[in-house]
Amino acid sequence: MNIQQMQYVLALADQRHFEAAAERCFVTQSTLSTMILKLEEELGITIFDRKKKPVGISAEGQIVVNQLQRIIKEIDSLNAIAAELKGEISGVLKIAVIPTVAPFLLPLFLPQFARQFPQLHIEVREQTTDEILRAIKSRDLDIGIVSLPVHDETMVEYPLYDEPFVYFDAGRKNAKVMDLQKMKMDNLCLLEEGHCMRTQILELCDMVKHAINNKMNFNYKAGSIDGLLRFVRANKGTTLLPWLAAMDLNNKEQSQVSRLASPVPFRSIGLIVHGHFVRHSIRELLQKQIVKAVQGRIPRMGDRAHMLSPK
Repeated sequence: MNIQQMQYVLALADQRHFEAAAERCFVTQSTLSTMILKLEEELGITIFDRKKKPVGISAEGQIVVNQLQRIIKEIDSLNAIAAELKGEISGVLKIAVIPTVAPFLLPLFLPQFARQFPQLHIEVREQTTDEILRAIKSRDLDIGIVSLPVHDETMVEYPLYDEPFVYFDAGRKNAKVMDLQKMKMDNLCLLEEGHCMRTQILELCDMVKHAINNKMNFNYKAGSIDGLLRFVRANKGTTLLPWLAAMDLNNKEQSQVSRLASPVPFRSIGLIVHGHFVRHSIRELLQKQIVKAVQGRIPRMGDRAHMLSPK
């Protein structure tokens, strides 16, 4: 049994077609088929049902495939440790960012970070916190950028920055600073369920004892801040935004933004990795780059600031 055979098995398990799996592994179909058969004979287990179209996986074979996936990921971790010990920043780094952070934070640091490490291939996607946690646990993801804390003992958290929320009223020009009790809630628009920012805003409303009383005769739950803002603008509604999202507004709309008076509600943004994550040098470099990128862009929280929980 060797690593190449394991990779062939995983390629066929993913593609369910010998020709497609062979193309993915850059070998002939005959070579791939022969090597997989030798592995099956060595284990004494038929992993694949070749009579099915597409190729099937036996019950025993699925257990083998699951274990091979874990082995290959551990081998990748070993290679990553070796590279770090030699001072190399290379390979693939998979990052996921929650949708209420990604559009506003990524442009501030990602281009420069990528240029700094040309041998590193960075894959970035937007996912909710729950999706990120599942992907990190399955080792399909290296690092998540989320709102902290995540309340998961298998994760290690590294703080990045604290970000205040602001009040946005598309129907009028706002005061520079608004008391929490004076926020209008009759046209308050929120993100759909599954976004931690929705949970945080509902916590804020509960904290100031404001009931959300939507006077519109329809209910819209946005899937992104961009969608939320489009709806708020069209209906002269109100919402709460994280600081970086508000700074992305045009000059007219920024006049419709109010900072919130003490205790200023804020969220804490940070990196999360699995407890067994090994690429600490690259995590530390990424953390420093992000902290530097937001420095001076976000006001410091006062002593009476109130952190809103994402859960």
